[in-house]
Amino acid sequence: MRAKEDPGEPPRTSLAFAVLAVIQATLIFTITLIAVPLPDIGREFGLGPADLVLVNAAYGLPFSGLLLFGGRLADRYNGRRMFMTGLVVFGLASATAAFAPAFEALVAVRFTQGIGAAMAAPAALAVLRALYPAPAAFGRAMATWGGVSVLGAAVGTVASGAITTWVSWRWMFAVPVIVAVLALAVARRLLPSGPAGTSRPRPGLDPAGAVLATLGISVGSYGLIVSGDHPWTSATVLVPFTAGAVLLSAFLAVERRVRQPLLPPGFIRKPSRVLGLTGILLASAGTGVVTFLLSLYLQQQHHWTPLATAGAFIPFTVALIATSRAAGVLVGRFGAVRVTTAGLLVGAAGLALLAGIDHDTTFALGLLPGLVLLPAGTSLIFSGAAVLSTADVPPHQTGLAGGSMNTAMELGPTVGLAALMSVAATQTDTVTGYAWAFSTAAAVYLAAALAALMLNRRTTLTATRDPS
Repeated sequence: MRAKEDPGEPPRTSLAFAVLAVIQATLIFTITLIAVPLPDIGREFGLGPADLVLVNAAYGLPFSGLLLFGGRLADRYNGRRMFMTGLVVFGLASATAAFAPAFEALVAVRFTQGIGAAMAAPAALAVLRALYPAPAAFGRAMATWGGVSVLGAAVGTVASGAITTWVSWRWMFAVPVIVAVLALAVARRLLPSGPAGTSRPRPGLDPAGAVLATLGISVGSYGLIVSGDHPWTSATVLVPFTAGAVLLSAFLAVERRVRQPLLPPGFIRKPSRVLGLTGILLASAGTGVVTFLLSLYLQQQHHWTPLATAGAFIPFTVALIATSRAAGVLVGRFGAVRVTTAGLLVGAAGLALLAGIDHDTTFALGLLPGLVLLPAGTSLIFSGAAVLSTADVPPHQTGLAGGSMNTAMELGPTVGLAALMSVAATQTDTVTGYAWAFSTAAAVYLAAALAALMLNRRTTLTATRDPS
């Protein structure tokens, strides 16, 4: 993907943007990298369902938990420096994962991958801000950036099914290794070191807030993840979920008292930023849940092979790419709030179509329309929401904005899957449960669209009454 380059910008700006975009997509790609070959990994290491959950979650837990702290590090120590440091950790862990001799080693290196990703992702946004210092240019770049992450997840699903059909799942880790090596080779020469003309003192690290946020998000997310295999009332779910909630409550209390909080309380109170972060969370939740449930449906109900299942998501990926190319132009013409609202409505329509699923649903007529409309909607959401999430953010808080955005993106599938699988579990028939889950997701999208419409109306009225 390329961001539109303005006259007078530094040379090779588009190439630098492409490098950052590929890294961001790869960091998200790595989440879904082993989703399809999980059964093969289980057979090779003799793993049970709980072990497979841990293998799958080992990357996302530190990634989501450390993002806010990773953003603070980028704001304090220079975006490019932290970007490259994160890539080194991410690349080395990815190379090691390909040769993991046992289950414990694979979990450990996946966890280390997540640490590197949590350093690199918010730092990439800080570098992007330095690349586009003018607010208007940065806004246009963010409209394009918004579609990058969800594309990475979709490509990961397709690629994992295709590659593992012919070679070992271990070859999947070659992709992040190659991308990290190539990015490190050009980063120092191609990427700016930091925002120009900033003389503010470096922000403090807020170690207490960092520890509480990291543990709260990671432990609470683990509780949500294991809820798919255990009842909510079991100690396996209730203990980590409750502990995560307590830790996050303590984090919020600490943030109100420290002089330089990790997440300033006023940072996410702006209505447009709330809409942006909510949109990112819902878009990532919708795509994650649909990918997960339809992969199970096609393989378990229709006995499709992993390769055929991966192929079923090619139209999904094509719709993402096609819509994301137009989304940036639409944001510039109609505004981020309207584009986000339109995306929520289109996504709701796609989910509503998928809610008609039953045991005899065909792919072409029953699933394909929803698998085209949903990604089209989520591309619009991501583009508009990325602009809303970073609008009016000062340069010295760009890493924080990147950490907040990526945290919403990481929590979306975890929270969405836990909530919607709970809805599905109310039905005795599995496929009927899927239909209820899709219906609930469509209703949530509609409610968010109504809230966005109210925000847009309020913003328009405020602008009309403003004498300036």
